[in-house]
Amino acid sequence: MKFMKLTLIVLLSLTILSCQNSPENKGGTKSPYQSQNFSDFGIEEAEQLTELPLQCISQEFPNKLGQVLGSEEDLARPKELRPAFFGCFDWHSAVHSQWSLVKLLKEFPELKQADSIRSALSQRLTSENIKIEIDFFKTEHNQNFERTYGWAWLFTLAKELKTWEDPQAKEWLSNLMPLVEVLEEKMKEFLPKLVYPIRVGEHPNTAFALSMTLDFAEVFEKEDLKSLIIKRSKDFYLQDQNCPLDWEPSGYDFLSPCLEEASLMAKVLPEEEFQAWVKEFMPGLFSKYFSLEVAEVSDRSDGKLVHLDGLNFSRAWNLYELAERYEAFYHLKTIGDQHFVKAYPNLFGDSYEGAHWLGSFALYALEQRPND
Repeated sequence: MKFMKLTLIVLLSLTILSCQNSPENKGGTKSPYQSQNFSDFGIEEAEQLTELPLQCISQEFPNKLGQVLGSEEDLARPKELRPAFFGCFDWHSAVHSQWSLVKLLKEFPELKQADSIRSALSQRLTSENIKIEIDFFKTEHNQNFERTYGWAWLFTLAKELKTWEDPQAKEWLSNLMPLVEVLEEKMKEFLPKLVYPIRVGEHPNTAFALSMTLDFAEVFEKEDLKSLIIKRSKDFYLQDQNCPLDWEPSGYDFLSPCLEEASLMAKVLPEEEFQAWVKEFMPGLFSKYFSLEVAEVSDRSDGKLVHLDGLNFSRAWNLYELAERYEAFYHLKTIGDQHFVKAYPNLFGDSYEGAHWLGSFALYALEQRPND
């Protein structure tokens, strides 16, 4: 796994793109990337980051249940309603926080919190707890609960467990799979009915969910799901042109509609077809002078306004994915770095409005960052 080689940015200042070419790679020339000073993301940084999800998955309150009440029987504590994913303020944050813990322990088995992580996951990812979660998704009023954002993160958690050769991970995955399969079927039922893609910068964004679900489908060799995602991605986005990046961000965004779409289509389309498509969709990406202003958070105690640091991380991971996939986009790594370094220091000592979820976004961005 390349994660062990990923680096944590310790820039003291941000500068504009350098015009100096990077070394040749595989017979071609990478687009310009400004070399920066980095330190390894090692055990010390991993242990510091681990504290965020490890703490929040056990924090039951405050809690945004996000459910539709069918009767007074639905009024209960989060831990009773969502025994596998009750912490971290909301269901999807509890899911991706457990993904974070799996990812960190998988890459750093010597973590000082290793025993605590294993204990916490073993308490939550039981077959009994997952059955309760499944029963909730089958209730009349909540069959579409967390569609499609939370579903995508659950697929990502399953993917991480699937690719880990660890006895407990295999047990956790076995327990989790019945819920994964329920949501997989829901995704396959929903996508053909979605006439138009959802192009917002928050949870319902279609491209985000399709991208994560495609990664899941490839790891689990779900060819029917993979084919459906590729088809619907082309249906939704193949004719798009001139994405208005200048209109971004909206005030509450934590995803970039333009970059999420570009990153998805880079996975879906063959190289030549993608190159032709992206020249119509976001031609500015090819310029070595491409720039993107880092988002600013004015109030970190406001749960909506702090979304913009999530945008900085998600922009970073999309820019990193493009830079990793195509040498012509290697200069985008610098723009990703600028966004990452702006947001990362805010993770520690932050208010709960950001602390309950931003660590997962930082970790996901680090996973995508190309190696030097």
